[in-house]
Amino acid sequence: MKNPQRNFDFIYHQLENHPQKRAFSYQPPTGSKEWVSFSTEEMIEMMNATSRGLLKAGIRPGDKVVIVAYKNRPEWLATDWAIQQIGAVAVPVYPTISAREYEYIFNDAQVRMAFCGSGDLTQKVKEAARKTPSLQHIYAFDENPDTPHWTSIHTEEGREEAERLKREVKPGQLATLIYTSGTTGNPKGVMLSHHNMVSNVLDVQTIIPIKPGDRVLSFLPLCHAFERTASLSFTYNSAEVYFTGTDNLGGEQGDLQTIKPHFFTTVPRLLEKVYERIYAKGMELSGIKKALFFWALRLTEDYEYDKTYTGLAGLKRKIADKLIFSKWRAALGGEIRGILSGAAACPVKIARTFSAAGIPIREGYGLTESSPGLTMANFAPDGALLGTVGPALPRVEIRIDPMGGMYGKDEGEILAAGPNIMLGYYNKPKATAEAIEEHNGKRWLRTGDVGKLIPGPGGRLFLKITDRKKELLKTSGGKYVAPTPIEAALKENFLIEQAMVVGEQRKFVSAIIVPAKENLLRWANHKGLPCENYDELLRHSKVVERIQRIVDEINPLFSHVEQIKKFVIVSGPWEFSKKDGSAAELTPTLKLKRRVIRDKYAALIEQMYEG
Repeated sequence: MKNPQRNFDFIYHQLENHPQKRAFSYQPPTGSKEWVSFSTEEMIEMMNATSRGLLKAGIRPGDKVVIVAYKNRPEWLATDWAIQQIGAVAVPVYPTISAREYEYIFNDAQVRMAFCGSGDLTQKVKEAARKTPSLQHIYAFDENPDTPHWTSIHTEEGREEAERLKREVKPGQLATLIYTSGTTGNPKGVMLSHHNMVSNVLDVQTIIPIKPGDRVLSFLPLCHAFERTASLSFTYNSAEVYFTGTDNLGGEQGDLQTIKPHFFTTVPRLLEKVYERIYAKGMELSGIKKALFFWALRLTEDYEYDKTYTGLAGLKRKIADKLIFSKWRAALGGEIRGILSGAAACPVKIARTFSAAGIPIREGYGLTESSPGLTMANFAPDGALLGTVGPALPRVEIRIDPMGGMYGKDEGEILAAGPNIMLGYYNKPKATAEAIEEHNGKRWLRTGDVGKLIPGPGGRLFLKITDRKKELLKTSGGKYVAPTPIEAALKENFLIEQAMVVGEQRKFVSAIIVPAKENLLRWANHKGLPCENYDELLRHSKVVERIQRIVDEINPLFSHVEQIKKFVIVSGPWEFSKKDGSAAELTPTLKLKRRVIRDKYAALIEQMYEG
């Protein structure tokens, strides 16, 4: 087979080139720890039986079909490809969003059918279906007495029609609608074609360090464009994909230890939690072991990609590697060749520390609207620069709109063009026109992010993200402040888990700070502070003083107007899903919902600005 042109072509490409006995594996939600694997051939059989079943149930090209599950699983991908190879449109949905958002998405897309994972999902979908006239069929991936099992639609009938429709699917036609989570308002359906996504997969083939038979973990939600496109890349590279959950990664019996992956994609927050656990274990050591741990940690502070150490400096790092860093690698399975971080900014400290310890971290950047990759740091020499998200992908162009110089020299909104830019927003021509502009015969996506291009290794330009355009705040003195870099600096301290800067139309900048609870409790115990009541501990003068020192340490990194003058400490944590039905503080991709957080802590914010 020539290079794939449609999303479902990747699994056929694997069959022809490097078929795998364990192409996709998972642990079914039955409580068993046994891995169930599907070969390349079995995945293809499963998706073809599903395609035929969809046709028998009345699904036709252009119809919309929902997929929703709490955890990634082979059935998810098989259904995704089955929908697309008959010309229908897959609509992946986050499992954690509200029933109101389900109802909005289902009606906006006019979905005809839904496939659901375990837990309460079938019930949530049925509730939304009562107000969605178009949604007539709901199937469950797991045995459910109230919902037909998804295999009940599988059939041998209709082979010729299914094959005919597969041949007729064009690379440029709509493959999927991905509804962006959004920090405000209703989600927008991003229309991506097969060509959009395939071009992105092909662009990263020389960048990701994966070869046939390598083991990769997949735990970021497949409904997110980042992991969805990554899954196509894993398939194209004929890797063994192990679907897991973030709660199954750690510990001696965790999936990192049992699978020993060579590669995985992640979001920065998970890397931050791993770092916090490592740091906390270092704090628990004593004597020479503790001294060695923090001596090794300090050696990472001057690390840069491709930097070499000789003489005494090299000897120190060899000792640190043998005594300390090798244990970190072992905790991740011992065979990691690379980790790609995306969806949010990765703190430089995290990328530097792990990479210095022989756990290569690289960062990519993109949006759902760009399928999603725009830039990506390389694992090869001269391919990465700390503090940046790498150079543009081969067929992507990046330019900076200075916006009248409001952001600073050579800095402005990031615009991108390439074959991966979305077709538009579904049913929203005005929003599409605002997001995409024609310039020199090309379609340029306005990303809403602020950044600049800086010279890097190999004579290439590397993109540095400096903030979100929509998140810039303006003080009452008329000065613009970018909150993201300030928040990132705060979170680099092991005692701070989350932070949000406030100050819109205020006379100075302040912050809402959520401590890293376990680390704070360890620190408080070490200091002999009472820890029985956590809320009282947060108000203790010693805790306030310690957080103040952190603020004082990062303030000199910023201009006078950007420095934090006051702060409040709250318990948190901020989450993307609330069991009590209240508004979540984070989007499913873990971005701050600033309006929700401001409303939640309105009284505390007012107290900071009184007097």
